Parts: sequence; structure tokens; C-alpha cells
Amino acid sequence: MNRVVITGMGVISALGNDVETFWNNIINGKNGIDLITSFDTEQFDSKYAAEVKDIDYNGIPKRDLLFDSKFINLARVASTQAYKDSKLDNIDFDKDYFGVYISNSMGGVEKVNEGFETLKDKGPSRMSPMLVPAMLPNMASGKVAIDLGAKGSNMATAAACSGGANAIGEAYLKIKHGYEKVMVAGASDASITPFSVACFSAMKALYRGNNKDEASIPFDKRRSGFVIGEGSAILILEELEHAKARNAKIYAEIVGYGCNCDAYNMVSPDYEGLTCTKAMNRALEEANIKESDISYINAHGTSTPLNDKTETKAINEIFKSKPYVSSTKSMTGHLLSASGAIEALVTVKAIETGIMPPMINYKEFDPECDLNFVANKAKENTTMKYAMSNSFGFGGHNVCLIFKKWE
Repeated sequence: MNRVVITGMGVISALGNDVETFWNNIINGKNGIDLITSFDTEQFDSKYAAEVKDIDYNGIPKRDLLFDSKFINLARVASTQAYKDSKLDNIDFDKDYFGVYISNSMGGVEKVNEGFETLKDKGPSRMSPMLVPAMLPNMASGKVAIDLGAKGSNMATAAACSGGANAIGEAYLKIKHGYEKVMVAGASDASITPFSVACFSAMKALYRGNNKDEASIPFDKRRSGFVIGEGSAILILEELEHAKARNAKIYAEIVGYGCNCDAYNMVSPDYEGLTCTKAMNRALEEANIKESDISYINAHGTSTPLNDKTETKAINEIFKSKPYVSSTKSMTGHLLSASGAIEALVTVKAIETGIMPPMINYKEFDPECDLNFVANKAKENTTMKYAMSNSFGFGGHNVCLIFKKWE
């Protein structure tokens, strides 16, 4: 079996549009959540989101910016960052074994909205011929493959809020089992639209208060719902010998991937069955490590009442060693499928730097969420060797990734 390492990273988020800015804001506990500016929220109960700002789309043709959905362009920018960071753009390599797995949860929802308005107001003859490719969830992976010349495996993993983690995990398996040498893996979501926010509001899933510092407060007793975010995070996964042969910088090694399904409910986690514990155990078994080897867990931690107590129970079921835990959704909001990808990137940076990111605005202890939190301030841990990232999604999807410090 091949070993798989991370050699490049890129990110677009409410906390910055490059990895350095993003990571500095994460470890300094900056809140990326604020009032929604992209549409009028007067009629909406939920008025907060984590919006991306000041994106440099340099290199993407104006025609693409006009006709393509936002999630596609976010993925293209983040993927180009990661590719350049990996230095793969400076060498010749066999691109027949270069794949792209980029997840998405809701496709080009803003273009679907535009299409319905055109159909209603102007009739079918005025529909854009570019609407279909703009709304398809696989078009981010397709466009990135065109940008980078990647001719290997290509798909968009659709698994709701665990999709980005699935994309990384499945890309890892492709390289581990010898099907590919290099993979672009991650996710992109841009669902801060009136339609999406109204849908999640109708489910009573979103925070409906008026204080951004109380909006996304995972594991806090005051939590009342998640805050929708947007952005893209991309990792370059590479077969170890391929990376060593070109003297690539290695950020971390990916050593464990576990995924399964609750097979219980479309939107509620299985609190009694705790199937997510089995996903974590699968990842530990594949990594061939003990639970006590994990120093830090980046939790799914959505700030919803049921998810956080379910995840707490699952973590405590396995981890008797009480590893440190934080949910960076307290700063980034919930990026839907891209949350698993951006949290994988955070976990890799934590391993690389020896700094565990904080969970900000945590104030009130909940006895049903009794974990060893990195609360409000980053914590140094230079002995950290293994870290885990959890992602769970509607449909009962559970994904766990384990990263190892590169030595």
C-alpha cells in the first residue's frame, strides 16, 4: 500500500482568501460571522452568515464569472492556490494519474433561482444555455481538471455536510491503492442565498438571534442553531515516493479514513446507536493507532442542540484519554460540504504548527457536552503527533479523517 501525504493547500473563506491569512485568523480567534450583506434579510428570522469577501478572481475569464456559479469559481481559485503551493506547476508529471475530487452540497443554487425567475417572467425562450453546467454539482471538479490538466479520476462526492471529508478520504484511497499519484481534493459551497437560508430557517436549523458572538457557539449550553458559511478548501494529496522524488514540502500524512451511515433518519443523528463511533474506530484501525495517540479532535460541532451532545457522547465513548477538542465552526460558520474540507485543512495546520485552534465565545458549560475543550484561546501542543477531524451530514453520513505529523 502507498503512503499518502499533503503537499499543497488552498482556501477561500470568511476568515481570509489564502492559507496564511486564514490560519492566522483561526489561531487568533477571529470571528468570521456577521450580518448578511448579499441580500435583504428584513423578512428572515436568520440574519447572520459567514460570507467571503474581496476574492481575487484574477485568471478566471470574465465570461466564466458571468455564467458559472459562485461555488465553481471559488473552487477554481482555491485549487489554483493549492496547486501552486505544491509546486507541481513547476514540474512535468504524468497527468493521466492526476485526479480531482471536489464535493459540493447544493450546486449552483443561485443560478437555479435566476433560471426560475427568467422562466416565470420571460418564458422558456429566454433561458440561458449555460444554466445546466452552472448548476451541476460536478462542475467545480470538471473546471478544475481543465484548469490543471488533470486527466485522472474526477467526481463530486455528494454527502451533504460530510462531502468534503469524503472527497479527501476517497482521494486518499485512490492513491493508497495505486490508482492515482496526485489528487486535488476538497469541497466548495456558496449557498448564502435567500432560497437556501429560507429552507434551513424553515427547518429551525439556523441561529435566529441578534448577536454575532452568540451565533455559532458549539457545545455551549446557549447554542440554538448553526450559522451558514461559504467558501472552498482544497488539499493536494500525493503518493509519498512521488513527493519525495521531487523534494516536495510535506505538511502532514493522512493515515486514517473511516466512513459509514446511521441508516436512521434523514436529518437527525442516531443518538442511541452512535454509529459515528464506528466511523471513528474505522479510522483508528486503518491508522493502526490507539485512541490515546490522538492529541486533538476538530469536531463537527455545529452549534445545534442534538448534534453537539451526540458527538460528545460518541467521543467520550471511545476516547478515555480526553484529547483536546474544538469546533472551528465557531469562527468559520458551517460551510456545508466545504466544512469537512476546511476543517481537514485546519487539522493539518494544527499538526504542522503544533498549535490547536480555539473554539471561541464558549461561556456556559453544558453537562451533556463534557469534553476537554480548547476554549476561547489557542493552545500550543508541540508533542502532538496525530489529530482527527470529524464530519457528519444529513442522510446519516459519518466521516472521520486522521492526520499524522510529518517527521
